[in-house]
Amino acid sequence: MISSKFLAIDLGAESGRAIVGIIKNDKIYLEEVHRFPNKQINILGHLHWDVLALFDEIKTGIRLAVKQGHGDIESIGIDTWGVDFGFVGKNNELLGFPYCYRDSRTNDMMDKVFKIIPREDIYSTSGIQFWQFNSIFQLAKYVDENSSILKMADKLLFMPDIFNFLITGIKKSEYTIASTSQLLNAYSKSWDTNLIEKLKLPFNIFPDIVQPGTVIGKLLPEIAKETGIGEIEVIAPGCHDTASAVAAIPISSSNSAFISSGTWSIIGIENDEPIINDTTFKNNFTNEGGVGNKIRFTSNMMGMWLLQQIKKSWQKRNENISYEEMAQLAISAKPFKCIIDPDDKSLYNPQDMQEAIVEYCTKHNLQVPENKAEFIRCILESLALKYKSMIENINNMTNKKIEKLHIVGGGSQNEFLNQLTADACNIPVIAGPVEATALGNILVQAVSKGKVKSLDSARKLVADSFSVRTFYPNNSER
Repeated sequence: MISSKFLAIDLGAESGRAIVGIIKNDKIYLEEVHRFPNKQINILGHLHWDVLALFDEIKTGIRLAVKQGHGDIESIGIDTWGVDFGFVGKNNELLGFPYCYRDSRTNDMMDKVFKIIPREDIYSTSGIQFWQFNSIFQLAKYVDENSSILKMADKLLFMPDIFNFLITGIKKSEYTIASTSQLLNAYSKSWDTNLIEKLKLPFNIFPDIVQPGTVIGKLLPEIAKETGIGEIEVIAPGCHDTASAVAAIPISSSNSAFISSGTWSIIGIENDEPIINDTTFKNNFTNEGGVGNKIRFTSNMMGMWLLQQIKKSWQKRNENISYEEMAQLAISAKPFKCIIDPDDKSLYNPQDMQEAIVEYCTKHNLQVPENKAEFIRCILESLALKYKSMIENINNMTNKKIEKLHIVGGGSQNEFLNQLTADACNIPVIAGPVEATALGNILVQAVSKGKVKSLDSARKLVADSFSVRTFYPNNSER
């Protein structure tokens, strides 16, 4: 049986990996060929992404795929986190290092922008929820500081667009990643000229937008030679990692919701049209682009970031603990000692997460966790209850009754959180697949190359290839 192979480069805010997808005998198999850290670098007091190091890791991933017997991959697709971007000059030179969305430079930009364009007006066309790190506020900061880089820029490229450019020489922006900017019209799926003009941004820097599944171009000859692969096609998947993850979820009905669980928890449903009204505005729900001409009606909230950062807090104290040990400790702790708001600004990027939680509890007159088990349980229960609130919001805003919740991504491996979520939401939670983002990336490539018929066929392929685990609410019928 002839197989088809595709390479997914999946870059997250904490790490990246290169994964080969093999489609054979009506199944899909994944083989990780490279994994590497993604570190924010502090340059003169600001957090940036090291795009050159990541570019080198991408080339290493391609080279290792060839070395490990996958020189016959048919195409490459790259996905990353959203909102962050860089600039390319007229001579195709990179203009500096892209800022990291957790940098503090945009702390005051929302209020400044709202004096130019009312919050309601921005939402009425973009349909995107408000975060201080959204591209619209990052770009407004460049205007506010009269940046020389903005004046020199020929094109603005989001993170996956940058890497597509570096390996093909082509400057395009993929729809799902562009939609995270809050500068796209949710209805026309094109750049919102009104917002761009009012913010005094140069319109010429915004690249042409292409849909998921579009061939960006062929691998540059020098990259092909360096990595040992042919001049194969580079295809835009859902370049926003969540768009790729959702494309791989074997959604079973229109009354199913999903959580893409990683550093962030992105919770919502898939829609054919944006939902933009006073209620969705009030609840800060977003309408981001999806694969297959879909809209992801979601809300972003803090996710595994809280666990990642408290783990780092303990590491700084030379108190190392694995995620498996953390889960076991949480089970042993007393339930509901304290519940925090995972999205409180004080937890966004603190120097020390344990100290930040203590300060939050003290400020809000809550019992302060006294040991690791209580801190972990506090985080997990707070996430589960926030998920419940989000599901209730979705029900109210869409007149749906969500009956199942799919959780994919790294956070889907946290069985205790899955059970807490099923209990809190009082619906079954279906956990898996873990590698949904890479799967979606690969499947969009496969559809583009004609090896899989459609998005529906791709999701069936996932369902037939990977086992999932269902968590039922306690005391409910199985």
